[in-house]
Amino acid sequence: MDVRDTLTDAIRGALGALGVDPVPEVVQLERPGNPEHGDWSTNVALTSAKAAGRNPRELGTQLAEHLTATPPPHVVGVEVAGPGFVNFRLADTWLHDVLAEVVAGGDDGYARHATGEGTSVIVEFVSANPTGPLHAGHGRGACYGDSVARLYERCGHDVVREFYINDRGLQMQNFAASLAARAVGDDVPEDGYHGQYIVDWAGEMPVDADPMEWGYARALAAHRAVLEDLSIHFDSWFSERSMIATGAIDATLADLRAAGAVYDEDGAVWLRSTDHGDDKDRVLVKGDGEPTYLMPDVAYHRDKFARADRLVNVFGADHHGYVARMHAAMALLGHDPDELQIAITQLVALQRDGKEVRLSKRTGEMVELAEVVGEVGADAARFTYLLLSVDSPQTFDLDLVASQVNENPVFYVQYAHARIHQIARRAAEAGVDRGDLADADLSLLSHPRELEVLRALHELPDTVARACRERAPHQVTTWVRDLAASFHGFYHDCRVLGDGVDPALSVARLWLAEGARIGLVVALDLLGVGAPTEMWRGDDDGDGA
Repeated sequence: MDVRDTLTDAIRGALGALGVDPVPEVVQLERPGNPEHGDWSTNVALTSAKAAGRNPRELGTQLAEHLTATPPPHVVGVEVAGPGFVNFRLADTWLHDVLAEVVAGGDDGYARHATGEGTSVIVEFVSANPTGPLHAGHGRGACYGDSVARLYERCGHDVVREFYINDRGLQMQNFAASLAARAVGDDVPEDGYHGQYIVDWAGEMPVDADPMEWGYARALAAHRAVLEDLSIHFDSWFSERSMIATGAIDATLADLRAAGAVYDEDGAVWLRSTDHGDDKDRVLVKGDGEPTYLMPDVAYHRDKFARADRLVNVFGADHHGYVARMHAAMALLGHDPDELQIAITQLVALQRDGKEVRLSKRTGEMVELAEVVGEVGADAARFTYLLLSVDSPQTFDLDLVASQVNENPVFYVQYAHARIHQIARRAAEAGVDRGDLADADLSLLSHPRELEVLRALHELPDTVARACRERAPHQVTTWVRDLAASFHGFYHDCRVLGDGVDPALSVARLWLAEGARIGLVVALDLLGVGAPTEMWRGDDDGDGA
């Protein structure tokens, strides 16, 4: 049982014994900001005082006295602080139990939750027009969306990753005309695409090919290739123009009419989106009978809700105005708009040599995502894109991200994992077998550096649950950086092997390293980042092993 469950049960039992009625179902426990205040703290005396007919400090004192007389497992001290906070001091044994839980769960089971069982989720992300390669800015949404999907899966949801292909309309026609012009050496039409990739792709295009269909396939192939390089695999590639053929757009409009959600004015069909918080009603079908871009989007979301319980969309920074109208459209179709979550990714500024990079070195045009991945590597790109919350702007320093120094966050984290495997190899070479965890004397793990690693491991399940709930993979990135820092500190301050190290202590520390390895693997997998077993750095003298 988790230590918080143990403390919660003990606190609720004590409140009942003290005559508090009703006993609260939920007891809030948190880590005090100041370690001198103990290991855990609760405000339950403050929240229950009124029901108990006592002031908070009095109830807190009685609660502390009761729990001191009959202490729960691991508790060695209970104190009252401030207006009635109750602080608990625990023996190190609770952290040793954490290590046992980590090892028992392993890579697949630790920090896994069942909260999403029976709930299906479609995570739609990237969704770029098939009119050119993905650029560096697309990378942030791509890595974010895939990591969100991984978090949902870790928490038990049935997840589909979906790419919505915007493959109809004027942009596709302009793209095809641009390819056709370049293929015969003509200038691109005024409204066409002028990038170097148009010249390159036109040179690849067979002379008898249909520019529209060939260019469409070529663009999607480019998208797939760079996404696969980033270990991003879509379960579904949904075509916008497929809804024309299936009649989904007409069916959606009919549903909206039946619900009284649209009206006709000036020859156009309008969505009553102001009824649900939008700043103005939106045109769905123009006077010439052509649907606006919103109409197929509404039909698409109607289709998705027929396939999943919850939808998550990841859009670029220019889509802020989109949120209210889509929530309104879903409400008008009878869906709970809260079941559609839309994340807006902010812009990414690339830097090299301290200066912003706007153009590609290869083409003088936009910086393609494939160039970024080729320059810094897939792992470094993914980790960097996930360093910050997507709702804040980001600076991507290409020089730092490509370097193998501690200041490079992904190197620092992956190096911790490689060090653990280095320790395991040296243990095998020295004939040291850690045996079974049940036989290890974990009470020997009492050094502050060791306990710091164990505290970090205890926080991982909560971090995963919160990151999933808030769709915030950067919280996992922050956690794994903290764990790596704790492990590097342990590595330097606590020798695992060699002369002068008690064999029993070596075994306990080898198990601690295994626990850290599990934590690193779980977190890195959630971020879509590899966990290398070997890395080289010239100044590593191996003191920790």
